Amino acid sequence: MIYSMTGFAAVQRELPEGTLNLELRAVNHRYLDLTVRLPEELRAHEGALRERIAGKITRGKVECRVGFNAQAASAAQLVLNQALLQQLVAVVGQAKALVPDGGDVRLGELLRWPGVLSQVAPGGEALGEAALQLLDAAIAELGASRSREGDKLKAHLLERIAGMEAIVAAVKPRVPELVAEYEERMKARFLEALGTQDDDRVRQEIVVFAQKIDVDEELSRLGAHFSEIRRILDKGGAVGKRLDFLMQELNREANTLGSKSVSVDTSRASIELKVLIEQMREQIQNIE
Repeated sequence: MIYSMTGFAAVQRELPEGTLNLELRAVNHRYLDLTVRLPEELRAHEGALRERIAGKITRGKVECRVGFNAQAASAAQLVLNQALLQQLVAVVGQAKALVPDGGDVRLGELLRWPGVLSQVAPGGEALGEAALQLLDAAIAELGASRSREGDKLKAHLLERIAGMEAIVAAVKPRVPELVAEYEERMKARFLEALGTQDDDRVRQEIVVFAQKIDVDEELSRLGAHFSEIRRILDKGGAVGKRLDFLMQELNREANTLGSKSVSVDTSRASIELKVLIEQMREQIQNIE
């Protein structure tokens, strides 16, 4: 399968503690650039969330945003420090024995003593595990979105490859004819310039020039690259970097074809190839 680096996923789950929601956004990038935004309740689980994403996504600028809306009843739980309260009661009893007329200490005053009561926000391992499970669902949804987009990109690339193969197929049979026509023109020019009928010398000069303008090798390499691109697209996976390299190779051969051109046909073919290669290069930037 071919995966686009562009996609979006949003999932949500209702928990006893509240509502957990998670969004994944991905756009193209040369490497994996990961940003994770978490509520305070899940801050301790950032490493695990990052590791899970990096294990599934290899390229792209990815943003993971997690939100948690706690239920009113569980937004903050009061926890009683019984040991501290017992110490305070004991100290109050000792003080009362020393100062009998000092008055009574009310329970509310003891509860307001620093550390006797504390608030614990919902979270912990259970919430972290729920977030990881929700992340797995989001990654699956994102993968399906990126796969659908990848299918479109693959079809686009194969269409351009077919177009380039048609260009090469039209030019290749004409190469011997074009070289022969060029040799005849060169022969006439050499004879005129050298003012000699020395066929051997003229023939040697023409052979040298004919070798320089023969594009059969470039056309053959283009065909080999086309086959390799088809093989890579059929194999699937993280192929973006490999395809980008092959675009450079295609462009190199198309440029050489243009520089060696001695006819309108090969010049036009070179231009048309480079247009299609550039269209492919733009789309490949979005492939993982």
